[in-house]
Amino acid sequence: MSDIRKTVISASEQFGIKGTCLSIEQIESGHINYTYKVTFTDNGINTSYLFQRINTHVFSDPDKLMHNIVRVTAHLRKKIVDNGGDPRRETLTFSSAKDGKYYTILNGDEYWRVCNFVENTYSCDIVDNAEVFYNSGVAFGKFQQLLADFDGSSLYETIPDFHNTKKRFEALKEAIAKDAVGRVAEVTDEIAFALAREKDCSVLVDMIASKELPVRVTHNDTKLNNILFDRDTNKGICIVDLDTVMPGLSLYDFGDSIRFGANTAAEDEKDLSKVSLSLTLYDKYVSGYLSSAGKSLTEKEIQLLPFSSKLMTYECAIRFLTDYLSGDTYFKIQYPEHNLVRCRTQFALVADIERKLSQMSDITAKAAAVNKD
Repeated sequence: MSDIRKTVISASEQFGIKGTCLSIEQIESGHINYTYKVTFTDNGINTSYLFQRINTHVFSDPDKLMHNIVRVTAHLRKKIVDNGGDPRRETLTFSSAKDGKYYTILNGDEYWRVCNFVENTYSCDIVDNAEVFYNSGVAFGKFQQLLADFDGSSLYETIPDFHNTKKRFEALKEAIAKDAVGRVAEVTDEIAFALAREKDCSVLVDMIASKELPVRVTHNDTKLNNILFDRDTNKGICIVDLDTVMPGLSLYDFGDSIRFGANTAAEDEKDLSKVSLSLTLYDKYVSGYLSSAGKSLTEKEIQLLPFSSKLMTYECAIRFLTDYLSGDTYFKIQYPEHNLVRCRTQFALVADIERKLSQMSDITAKAAAVNKD
């Protein structure tokens, strides 16, 4: 018997899963946890689950991690049932182990958890048509809307100050001052671009402090492949990869979605002439997002959607630049200048967003007006 099969069977016993293990299939799409689709048969009925080994190097406190996930998914399930939906398809359900915890420890130091596998779905890695991006906006907007009455401040910060752009900027300045690997002299243009936008870093942070913006539940990793789409309808029905769910701003999730999905080029495109903000894709996403989340957002949140697209792109860029100046200690790279290339791509997108902010604001206002009624 293989090691993974032994581990899966041990985990299934801890989580009270009945039946015989038919198959184990590793899912390669995730970059942090080890994930397997495991199918059991019991009395002629086959049921599939997701078994995940939690990466405790990234998430060092599994209790806080699962506290957030279990509370958020429980809230989602109730809302989905109230709305006449199917909670087994529209959110994840994590199993509790014999000791009542939502993970079990195996092989000495491996933390494993189990949730349902959502059948007849698929995920996408790239935005290959506008309709997909519209549907992703609807899905993340619905996620925000269903959690609008959940007290985001009651969750743990599993990654403290994740979107505190002021602190990200301070980290950049420290990296410039230290010049740990002697790279500052070669990136003076990039540093100048970053420093010229320092005032943007405090906008959202200060509005949280002054209570001008509500603290909500945020996903914090709103890539397209964290949505499960129904194979029959092509609609986004379930948000997955909830490890980074924590308190934050709706603007963080929206802005990062635009940064990732409305860029006409790859995140590490070297030819900056290919980098731009697609207004067509922005229109699609904001229309989809506001169709489901619009009535749960404040006017201020809606007004700041275009700015959040710029800010989240800028924040990502200065993180890449900080890592490059520090010797590439955080992000995985494929070649020595990879983080610098990523930084330049994001800065090029920031510059294009700045040129189009007025148009983005008009598009946002029109989408908000449509969804007011």
